[in-house]
Amino acid sequence: MNIGYDAKRMFHNSSGLGNYSRTMLKIMASTRTNFNFNLYTTKLKKQEDLSFIESKNNISIKTPSSTLAKLLPFLWRTFLVSKQAKKQAIEIYHGLSNELPFGLKKNSIKSVVTIHDLIFLRAPEQYAPTDRIIYNIKSKYACKNADKIIAISEQTKNDIIHFYGIDPKKIEIIYQTCHQAFKKEASKSLKNSIKEKYKLPKKFLLYVGSINERKNLLTLLKALRELPEHQLVVVGRGSSYKLKCDRFIYSHQLHSQVHFLNVTETKDLAAIYQMANIMIYPSFFEGFGIPIIEALYSKTPVITSKGSCFAE
Repeated sequence: MNIGYDAKRMFHNSSGLGNYSRTMLKIMASTRTNFNFNLYTTKLKKQEDLSFIESKNNISIKTPSSTLAKLLPFLWRTFLVSKQAKKQAIEIYHGLSNELPFGLKKNSIKSVVTIHDLIFLRAPEQYAPTDRIIYNIKSKYACKNADKIIAISEQTKNDIIHFYGIDPKKIEIIYQTCHQAFKKEASKSLKNSIKEKYKLPKKFLLYVGSINERKNLLTLLKALRELPEHQLVVVGRGSSYKLKCDRFIYSHQLHSQVHFLNVTETKDLAAIYQMANIMIYPSFFEGFGIPIIEALYSKTPVITSKGSCFAE
């Protein structure tokens, strides 16, 4: 069987949707060795977690084939992939991140789409108006036209039904996993080197995630004022909300308690999880919340919010 994957995130996102796409490919290519997997991407970008492709003879990479498509990659991804996929005898096309190209049905190609969340509809104020409109158009089209929908949680399935009126029978819940690095105990020598590399406190609480309004780091910082003996390590990046958190830290003299880290290596992050006393995930709403299972695989206790998908 010839399977097509929307591989944009696979090559261009270092976390989140990228991790989901790479893990999906690795599992499928390893367990369905009689299938051929075709990765559709506008251009290539090196990803360490895709190095396994070189050892697989059932994976091929498809990029724009015409001059026009190369000049207008968005046009190719949205409107021209389906024609190229038909020529390449794709039988099922899987949109790995909330979208499908137009024209798959017209070209007699079955389709699956994974919907991660519809937060842009639940919390529209946290998105730029143009982004919100584009996300909604893509997700709604994909849900209406896909032959099957994968929801990554019961919460996401309920949102698909609520916002788009999709038949529940069309939706399957398949939970996400996380990178293998979090499932292996880091050696003592690695932990020591990581501790030195990032100047980690001897004991610390851990926050992992983007620093934005929905992730709710500010509430954790407010709680930290009441815990003067505790250190907090924050792994994540942000912009305007990060500045809001910085101002709070400055005005309440929390500099000595809060440590912001930029961690790019997965093995480093896995070791940091394993050294943390508690991982705290105070997000208001998520489609899934991968840091929770990353922590649990790391055998680190988790404190998280009520509601949303967190109990799942």
